[in-house]
Amino acid sequence: MQLQFFPSRTVTLYTARMFLVRSFAVLAGLVLILTMLDLLGESDRILGYPGNGEPQLWTYVGLRVPQIVARFLPFSVLLGTLITLITLNQNSEVISMKASGLSAHQILAPLIVAGLFVAGISFVFNERVVARSTATLTAWQKANYGPLPKSSTVLSNLWVRNGEDLIRAERAIGRGRDTRLEGIAIYDRTGNTLSQIIEAKEGQYIDGAWRLTGARRFDVGTGTEKELGTVMAARGVSPDRFTLANIDADGLSFIQLRQAVEDLKAAGRPTKSLEASLWHKISGPLSAVLMPLLGAVAGFGLARSGKLFVRAVIGMGLGFAYFVADNFSLAMGNLGAYPPLLSAWAPFLLFLLIGETVLVRTEE
Repeated sequence: MQLQFFPSRTVTLYTARMFLVRSFAVLAGLVLILTMLDLLGESDRILGYPGNGEPQLWTYVGLRVPQIVARFLPFSVLLGTLITLITLNQNSEVISMKASGLSAHQILAPLIVAGLFVAGISFVFNERVVARSTATLTAWQKANYGPLPKSSTVLSNLWVRNGEDLIRAERAIGRGRDTRLEGIAIYDRTGNTLSQIIEAKEGQYIDGAWRLTGARRFDVGTGTEKELGTVMAARGVSPDRFTLANIDADGLSFIQLRQAVEDLKAAGRPTKSLEASLWHKISGPLSAVLMPLLGAVAGFGLARSGKLFVRAVIGMGLGFAYFVADNFSLAMGNLGAYPPLLSAWAPFLLFLLIGETVLVRTEE
C-alpha cells in the first residue's frame, strides 16, 4: 500500500484532465439545451414590448446563461464523475490502479482536487458574473423587458406601509441618509378608505421625514387636484425601509450581501434567511468537491458483473439526493426553521459522511 495521498503524477493528471473535460462537456450540452428551452418560453414576453427584436433576445440570453451555468454546474460535475469512473472501470484501468497498490481514496484524490478547482472557479464566477447578471435581469423583468436599466444597483417598484397609509417609490437610489426616491406616490387611507393621493417626482430624507419636490395632491372625495410644490411627508419612515425592503440574495455578491445583513441588523430587522443564503454562497460551490465521493460507487466493482449500471444509478441517486436535501435545508433556513449555519452546511457534511461511509464499507 502506498503512503502518499496521490497516485503518480501521470495518473493524477490523466484522471483529473478526463474528469474536467467530461464535466465541462456535459455542462456545455446542458447549457445549450436549457437556454434554447428557456428562450422559447420567454421570447413572447420579450418581443411583446414595442420595439424589441433580435438584439433584446441576445441580451436576454447573455443575462440568463450565467444563471443556468451556476445552477447546473454541480449536476454536470456529478455526471462528469460518473462518466469518468465508468470509463475507467470499463477499460480495466481501475483494476490496474488497485493492482498497483492504490486505495480507493488515492484513485479519487485527483478528482477531488479537480473538484476543488471547479469550486473555486464557480465561486469567483458567481461573485463576478452571476450576481450582476441576476440583478440586471431581475430589474429588466420588472420593467417588462422595456429599456434595459443603466444600473442594476438601483432598486425599483418599492412598497412600504406606514400605519394605514401605503407608499410606493418607482426607484430608490443610494443608501442610508443619502437615499433618494423617484416617482413617489403616497396613498392616504383612513379606516381602509382611500382619501387622497400625493404624488411627487423626487424625495429626500431630511430630519426624520421626506422632502417631496414637484408634489401634487389628488382628493378622492372631491375629484380635484392641487399643486403642492415642496412639502414634508411620511415622517418616521426611515430610508432602510425602502433600500432594505426587497433584498435579492441571488443578485448580490458575498460582500454586498454581508453588508446588507449588517445594515438590517443595525436597523433591528430579521436576517436569518439572508444569513442562510450568505453561507450557502460558500457551501454551494463546494458541492463540486463532494460529487466525486458520492459518484465513486460507480467506479469500483467488476465491470463484467452486470452491476455497473446499478452502481451508476446508486451514484446518481446519492448525488441527486444531496441536491434535494440542500434545497430543502436552504428553504427551511429561509423560513427561519433552521439556524443559518445549519441550513447551509448540514447537507454538505451529512453527505460527506454518507459518501465516505459507502466508500470505506464497499472498497477499503
